[in-house]
Amino acid sequence: MKILISNDDGYQANGIVALYNALKDVADVEVVAPEQNNSAKSNALTLHSPLYVHRASNGFRYVNGTPADCVHIALTGLLDYRPDLVVSGINNGANMGDDTIYSGTVGAAMEGYLFGIPSIAFSQVERDWLHVDAAAQKARELVLQMAAQNLVGSSAWLLNVNIPNLPLAQMGHLKLCRLGRRHAAEPVITQPSPRGETMYWIGAAGPAKDDADGTDFHATAQGHIAMTPLKVDLTDHDHLGYWAQTAARLSSAMGQ
Repeated sequence: MKILISNDDGYQANGIVALYNALKDVADVEVVAPEQNNSAKSNALTLHSPLYVHRASNGFRYVNGTPADCVHIALTGLLDYRPDLVVSGINNGANMGDDTIYSGTVGAAMEGYLFGIPSIAFSQVERDWLHVDAAAQKARELVLQMAAQNLVGSSAWLLNVNIPNLPLAQMGHLKLCRLGRRHAAEPVITQPSPRGETMYWIGAAGPAKDDADGTDFHATAQGHIAMTPLKVDLTDHDHLGYWAQTAARLSSAMGQ
């Protein structure tokens, strides 16, 4: 099994090091990750400036770009083989509910999925890497089970997995979940710059709005591992009928 690992916290982050150490003896593992923290970069690709790839002393390769850049470069020329699996993380903090739209961790995994490769995004629910080795062990177990059931290297799929910051003995079961929802983000933070201009900092993510039973928020709050299958199609299929009628009215009003 050949695995490509990336993340959005940077190639020196504790999460990616723990994930690599957990998988290196069960697969041929290659790390291509951002040089710096690239949280909330989603699927962004760098199109108007050059990208450079360097190799760190631990063998990891790092790129002066986004998480999606890293996976894209790896799959379109940097690697001389096609990985069986793309794994992203382990992220320093949850990627649940609306987070998945912004997440660079999910963006890296999604890039693999867009290239037709099974992909998993792993995150810890809380920040600061508490029990990250336990999370890495659970990630390893999931990868091995997916491989044992012939799901690795087959048709493409995309999974988002959030793991509680708990010791192995206290970790709950793997739960299949839907994405929950968050409230709107906290207010923007403003402060004066040294030159007297106003600086704006994006506020923190809001609390959970939909954390009902069956959501990723609910499962992780109970100490379980939340696994959510994702798709890229953003079409509002449930309301296509409504919009078909609306489009007809608009077309008629516009004389077309």
